Amino acid sequence: MKTPTLPPFDHQPKKYTGPSAADVLAQRKQFMNPGIFLYYKNPIMFVEGKMQYIWDDTGKRYLDGLGGIVTISVGHCHPHVVAAANQQNETLQHSTTIYLHPNVGAFAEKLASKMPGDLKVCYFVNSGSEANDLALLMARASTGNFDLIALRNAYHGGNASGMGVTAHSTWKYNVPHSFGVHHAIAPYQYRGPYGYDDADAGKKYAADVKEVIDYATPGKVAAFIAESIQGVGGFVEFPQGYLKNVYEHVRAAGGVCIADEVQTGFGRTGTHFWGFETQGVIPDIVTMAKGIGNGCPLAAVVTTAKIAQSLVGKVHFNTFGGNPVVSAMGKAVLEVIENEKLQENSLKQGARIRDGLEKLKAKYPIIGDVRGKGLMIGVEMVKDHKTKEPAKAECAAVLESAREMGLLLGKGGLWGQTIRFAPPMCITSADAEFIIEVFDAAFGKL
Repeated sequence: MKTPTLPPFDHQPKKYTGPSAADVLAQRKQFMNPGIFLYYKNPIMFVEGKMQYIWDDTGKRYLDGLGGIVTISVGHCHPHVVAAANQQNETLQHSTTIYLHPNVGAFAEKLASKMPGDLKVCYFVNSGSEANDLALLMARASTGNFDLIALRNAYHGGNASGMGVTAHSTWKYNVPHSFGVHHAIAPYQYRGPYGYDDADAGKKYAADVKEVIDYATPGKVAAFIAESIQGVGGFVEFPQGYLKNVYEHVRAAGGVCIADEVQTGFGRTGTHFWGFETQGVIPDIVTMAKGIGNGCPLAAVVTTAKIAQSLVGKVHFNTFGGNPVVSAMGKAVLEVIENEKLQENSLKQGARIRDGLEKLKAKYPIIGDVRGKGLMIGVEMVKDHKTKEPAKAECAAVLESAREMGLLLGKGGLWGQTIRFAPPMCITSADAEFIIEVFDAAFGKL
């Protein structure tokens, strides 16, 4: 098989003259938290990025198929976003919410225009973990209830409250958390009791949420929180009707519904701007991060005016929430998505890649499932189609092979058995063809 070749790209990276990757790794081992992990047997050091591509310290170019972990939405160092940041950095780098600044209001109005229904009140924070923490506070404050329902296989952050609603042992430390949290069955059709061939799967999985309310709570709950497509869990897409039925059960129990759009938002699913829209529902609170700022530390919670009133009476404050620089960048990201029709491109290129992966699934038995929407695609690898034994080592091997050929991928799932693919939304048809060729070659090596 011919080795895949990256499509031509008109950008000449600067020659890197800084410390070596080996020196940086040694420095990291000495001075940084040993709990953080690295991808690949030989860690890569990236020093420059442009749109969908990124260069390491040796000058080798890669297609960023993970988008900085689903964070680079419109492209590395997109000129419009960079210009917005530079202009604001030269004018005023910091102001906070106790003063007025035009950027934060303009960004909030622009973001609110993208939200359906009464979701019009924005709160800005720094990360998805913070956003989810604030959303849970709002839910409890607005309802007067305490219990929370989340899903197994979910990930919602690394702080105490985020870890509490997360349901992956990989990400949970043995410390006190999860007070009042109950985890319902994940609507995971590939591994769960109701598969792709069950037309009522959504309703059946949702029934478990009703049982959790009836058996594990006082009958009243503060909130249900779910990613619109589970991210760290392996890009697990819910069956149609699931969220509609769950929201009915939760609202009947006095709770509000929180959609975690940290990975699915901003047009990535292709068919809709927000992941929850693919299920035909409108949540009460939406959290977002990652792609919102195309790499800058920015996140948000958007809710209704009524729920927002629940935080009045106490002081709510975030030092960097709505910082003028990140607000300028966030607004610029929304403008790029609109002007360059990146949602439409996600749909087009995602369909092309998904079609290619389905053909590879028929060719390679180790591929158990291909799923996702737009440019958020999961490829679950199993050793046996009947037992669905996770192919963890093989998944890692595919990532290594793809890296050698110039494609960066991610992995997810409890056992690290699922390839996660979520590139910048600006990829081209030539990139899509390259991606399929790399997958084919990498699976072929197994």
